[in-house]
Amino acid sequence: MKGLQALEAVQYITAKDRRWAVVDLNDWEALIEWLETVEDTGVARKALKELREAGGDRERAGWLPWDEVRERV
Repeated sequence: MKGLQALEAVQYITAKDRRWAVVDLNDWEALIEWLETVEDTGVARKALKELREAGGDRERAGWLPWDEVRERV
């Protein structure tokens, strides 16, 4: 199930004058995964834009060399 489908599957209940959204756990996990993908896509687009603006020069774009990054992990 995709994130938007998970949102459409939400059911609502009212208890003690409050309205609650109820989501199946599998739908909730699909929604979280979808949101993470949206966030990751935004990060990748920003990085690609910065790389293009730097003329393809990774160092000028502020990217670290892979060996340096790998050492930090």
